[in-house]
Formats: sequence, structure tokens, C-alpha cells
Amino acid sequence: MTASAPPARPAPPKTPTAPGRYTRTAMAMHWVLGLALIGLFGVGLYMTGLPFSPQRLKLYNWHKWAGVTLLALSALRLLWRLTHRPPALPAAMAQAMPGWQKLAHHGTHGLLYVLFFAVPLIGWAYSSAAGFPIVFLGVWPLPDFVPVSKELAEAIKPWHQYTAFAMAGLVVLHVAAALKHQLIDRDGLLQRMWG
Repeated sequence: MTASAPPARPAPPKTPTAPGRYTRTAMAMHWVLGLALIGLFGVGLYMTGLPFSPQRLKLYNWHKWAGVTLLALSALRLLWRLTHRPPALPAAMAQAMPGWQKLAHHGTHGLLYVLFFAVPLIGWAYSSAAGFPIVFLGVWPLPDFVPVSKELAEAIKPWHQYTAFAMAGLVVLHVAAALKHQLIDRDGLLQRMWG
């Protein structure tokens, strides 16, 4: 008498709307960069309202160091994104999403990536043009990539602010869309980026 193998258990059914998840590395970079951007924006708003003082100078240096760090993190995140394809939207979710939402979804992500680089690079250019080189952590002098010029500094200065506010607006839009999917649509989309 031969022993027969126990019957195989059927695989649990997959929820049709359960979206694929990002990698842990992508999740970590998303949340670190997102929270750091919010903090950096808040510090930027706070420090510009301070009178000239050692405290203001210290915050400006920290702001520059954080900007350079976020620039490096953005480069790593872009490299990761280019080498690790993000999970596709579930077919049912993609079909239910109106065309304008798909356009907003891709457009917001694309513009955020552009601004991840534009905001700190414009700030760096302004600092260079104003004659205040960045010495990262007070130890490593970074190269100036524009010449010292008061006129150029005045021309660049508002663009750092414009692009920072544009990025803040896109972050708010991104968060609002994520909350809509979580609280109104209840489609589980937020779980793709939640650890």
C-alpha cells in the first residue's frame, strides 16, 4: 500500500484591487525625502522672517547643508527608480480612474522629480552668485557653479522661492490624492508605499 501525498492547498484568492507594493528601499527613500522636504520648507519659511543674527546665519547654513543632502538623496532615488520599475496600478483601478486623474498622477510625479533637483540647484546657484559659498557641514567647500554677481543673485533669488512653493503645492496635492484614495475610494493604493 503506497502512501499518497496530501492534497495541495489552493492558493488564497487575490483581492482584485490589491496593488503591488514598492520595494522597501523605495518606501524608505520616499518617506525620508518627503518628511525632510516638509521640514526644510518650514525652516526656510521661518529663517527668512528672522532679523539678521547668528541664529539666522546658522539656520541658513543648515538649510544649505540639508538642501545639498536632499539633492544627493534625490539623485539616489531617481537612480533607484530608473533601475527598479515601480509597481503598475492594478488593472481595475487604472480602468476606473478618469483620464484627467491618470494625467495628474503622472504629471505630479514627473514635476516633483524635476523640482527635487531644480529647487536645491537654484538655491546653490543663488548662494554662489551672492558670494556665499557652501561649505558642507562646515568642512567640505563645494564648488560655485556660477560667478559672483549681485545682479545675477538678485535675478536668481526669487526663483528659489517660486520653485520651493511650487514643490510645496505639489506635495500638498500628492498628499491630498493619497488621502482621497485611502479615505474616499478605499482602493488600497496607499498600501503600495506603506511599510
